[in-house]
Amino acid sequence: MHRKQIRAVAVVAAGLLVAALAAPSPASAGPRFRPGAPGVGDAYYPTYGNGGYDVAHYDLDVRYDPASDQLTGRATIRARATQNLSSFNLDLVGLTVESVKVDGRGATFTRAGQELTIRPRSGIRDGRVFTTEVRYHGVPETFTLPGTPFEAGFMHTDDGAVIAGQPEVAAAWFPVNDHPRDRATYSFAITVPAGLEVICNGLPRGNTTRGGWTTSRWVTKTPMISYLVTATIGEFDVDTTWHDGKPTIIAIDSDLPPGFADDAVGRTDEITDFLETRFGPYPFESNGAIVDDHPPLAFALENQTRSIYAAGWFAPGVDPSETAVVAHELAHQWFGDLVAVDRWQDIWLNEGFATYAEWLWLEKLGTATPQEIFDDFYAAPLTAPYWDPPPGDPGTDQLFDDSVYTRGGMTVHALRVTVGEKAFWRIVRAWLDKNRFATGSTAEFIALSERISGKQLDGLFDAWLNQPGKPPHPGGAATLKTSVGANAYVDRVRAGRHLHGS
Repeated sequence: MHRKQIRAVAVVAAGLLVAALAAPSPASAGPRFRPGAPGVGDAYYPTYGNGGYDVAHYDLDVRYDPASDQLTGRATIRARATQNLSSFNLDLVGLTVESVKVDGRGATFTRAGQELTIRPRSGIRDGRVFTTEVRYHGVPETFTLPGTPFEAGFMHTDDGAVIAGQPEVAAAWFPVNDHPRDRATYSFAITVPAGLEVICNGLPRGNTTRGGWTTSRWVTKTPMISYLVTATIGEFDVDTTWHDGKPTIIAIDSDLPPGFADDAVGRTDEITDFLETRFGPYPFESNGAIVDDHPPLAFALENQTRSIYAAGWFAPGVDPSETAVVAHELAHQWFGDLVAVDRWQDIWLNEGFATYAEWLWLEKLGTATPQEIFDDFYAAPLTAPYWDPPPGDPGTDQLFDDSVYTRGGMTVHALRVTVGEKAFWRIVRAWLDKNRFATGSTAEFIALSERISGKQLDGLFDAWLNQPGKPPHPGGAATLKTSVGANAYVDRVRAGRHLHGS
């Protein structure tokens, strides 16, 4: 080619390069926004929780009138986008939404089932912190525990409401990202008719009364999972003491006889001290209990810092065996509250360890050893209800089946016997330290147990968590030990106790 032609081509090429640089690229045209997912992908509950953002804080301003069952609320939610959002969802059941604002500007919204879909006026960039305000009202719905006839959620009592349940409860009374993978701090301003008490999680921040209504304010300093949130309302005798620099707040329904549950929930601090020797420091800013005399309430639940107990757990007089349920719910402050399940299929990690904490506490009382309790359960035939289904994948209808609790606790003990004392307690502490204020799965727990113990444990966990029938006894069935105390405890369980922590 002639040099003049080369020069001309070079001039043209340079011009094309300048034009290309000047032309808008896809990136300079602006970010692409898309809707957040309507669920977190939990196979048991696909629509629970939402994707595209992470909540940091809920500020709940709620007025509730027990006479009409009407609730009026304003939820202010501070969150951080985890993708470029064109819209996002919150979970809300039944209540009527009046208005929605995002960063102070009106936003459009639609409802489909429990999904409240919000479309802000402009897209929210990945990483940006934004605030959503939802105003709403209505009569909160009451749920039932999966696979049971028991009331749960927002339960309307004779003088107020008791709020407890799982896996769903929060969406009945405020808009929420309703899954254990997204925990947040909370502030509460709960307004009720004067004369009623409000008991929430965390720390009280005082009451103000005006015009026949009292507003009770509370805060949580540590992040909390949504199903653990409560704002229980009614006539309660409230006692506050201090232990290790933290308040222990115990509220007992005023309808119950004096001293009715004091012999059990009154030992909350003592039992917490014992569990600290096994699991490490108590992880939250306060402690306590709520005992409500609401006949349809048939379970106890580990609401963070404020476990809730049905009155049916207790009876007049002093009975040390009643403290077992208190040990169970307090153990959940570590297993369930501090470390949450990553998916609801892994519920045995919560309930198995809380059940095992009962056995540890009964040993402390001198009632029976964990080995004696394990052996008493193990001696039962396969017709005993706790052998089936295997707790590793119980299904939604059997999420709170006896096997999740009893066979789950037996799995914990089988691990202890197999790996030995030193390795077992190292596993327990490492699990809690590694997953503080986060979630964990069965697969992660098995991997941690193998790494610390140096043993291959797939067969052990598969037999206890996944396979039907009776797994091999970890110490050999010929070593079965029983005791009067173990027999009495196991007999109570077999007779059909209330649900623990569910």
